[in-house]
Amino acid sequence: MEEILELRQLLLQGDLQGALVVAEELVEMSKKDIINNIYSFAVILLLHLIKQRAENRTTRSWDLSIRNSVRDIQRLNKRLKTKGFYLNSAELEETLEEAYETAIDRAALEVFEGIYEVRQLQTMVKKTEIIDQALALIIVTENPQ
Repeated sequence: MEEILELRQLLLQGDLQGALVVAEELVEMSKKDIINNIYSFAVILLLHLIKQRAENRTTRSWDLSIRNSVRDIQRLNKRLKTKGFYLNSAELEETLEEAYETAIDRAALEVFEGIYEVRQLQTMVKKTEIIDQALALIIVTENPQ
């Protein structure tokens, strides 16, 4: 809110250069917020993909969580006016990579009722396969042919 008031003041003063700097800060803040939200849904998505792979099974609840997380990521990532995306495929992959560590930590508490430590769980699932699967779910549905 402070930035918007500052932007207003700069515009009223005719300081277009200062206003552009503040506007750019607002754009960055908005994008960072979107990325943080995408990260949160990515953790949930990866958590359930890890659980599926480690336990070699699924539940309706996990399937629903996966679908909802994919939809939420796609919704957040879509730019409404330009019809583009905030994060391209490489940036989405980077976000999934960052979210994976949190997801594997959480999965260690849930897979087979928490009997495995993180390092044991890491040997049971392949990080690259989980991330590739998550990315494919997000992108295939995001860009239907």
